[in-house]
Amino acid sequence: MTTKEKILAMLESNRGQSISGASIAEELNISRNAVWKAVKELQKANHNIRAVTNKGYSLSEDSDILSVQGIAPYLLQKSVTERIYVHDVLESTNKTAKEMAVSGAEHSTIIIADRQTAGKGRYGRAFHSPQGCGLYMSLILHPARFNFSTPTLVTAFAAVSVCEAVEAVSDAAPKVKWVNDIFIDGKKICGILTEAVTDFESGNTQWLEVGIGINFKKPPEDYPEDLKQIAGAVFESEDVTATRNRLCAEVINRVLDGASYCEKEMLEKYKKRLFMLGKTVKVTSATENYEAIAVDIDEIGRLIVRKENGEALALSAGEISIKI
Repeated sequence: MTTKEKILAMLESNRGQSISGASIAEELNISRNAVWKAVKELQKANHNIRAVTNKGYSLSEDSDILSVQGIAPYLLQKSVTERIYVHDVLESTNKTAKEMAVSGAEHSTIIIADRQTAGKGRYGRAFHSPQGCGLYMSLILHPARFNFSTPTLVTAFAAVSVCEAVEAVSDAAPKVKWVNDIFIDGKKICGILTEAVTDFESGNTQWLEVGIGINFKKPPEDYPEDLKQIAGAVFESEDVTATRNRLCAEVINRVLDGASYCEKEMLEKYKKRLFMLGKTVKVTSATENYEAIAVDIDEIGRLIVRKENGEALALSAGEISIKI
């Protein structure tokens, strides 16, 4: 780590508490002037660091700049910090993750952006990714690290992980709209996009990239007009009680704990969060549009719906919306 990163790590591990410049200098074996210069650089990068005479430097409790050093204190697997890459802006975290995976990136490599210029959701749709108020991340995962019989279950597992992470940092009660959207109080706060690369000869999935976009707090300029009726955030009011760094770590902790989950346990958790079961839904597929009752999910996460004529179908793809 650079001197600046080392100082940020110290401040992040002692949020709200003052650390003297002399203590930092002694710990890092640098001059107090070098400490002062590094702190100034961090302040220019918008880290809310206060300098108090005779007390030292302290990072404000409400400072919310995404960084590896800010995520690290909350991680259960500290070694994963070596595979976390935080960017101010990317075209798309999934695009960068794909490039890194092709180049041989390890399992649990994580790409994070404060802003995306071309974030995407399912079917190539744009994903609104403004600066400073969202968490946009992609995880490179190897299917062999999970106890799931099919890689398609990783999307359901990621949805459960995000819900549990949100609950860990807030009082919200997130629900899942099959297959990959997270809602709070009827508003979408998160989308998940899983993409896979398959070996041509064996047909086996080599790796997955799981893209997760979370609206952490409401943008100061509000949502775009076409999203105002459907978009929400983990923290809709100004009463933000956590940081994006902590939420990020909570998501990482749960996703990387996937090896401890069995399919049955995971699917039970997923099913409990689905809010459309028992309701009439509109189904839009590549070949037809129709209404049906959402009945259940099967052992590989497909949505079971029953048409008006009694025909039951297992959906592995397609769009659904709740009929009001």
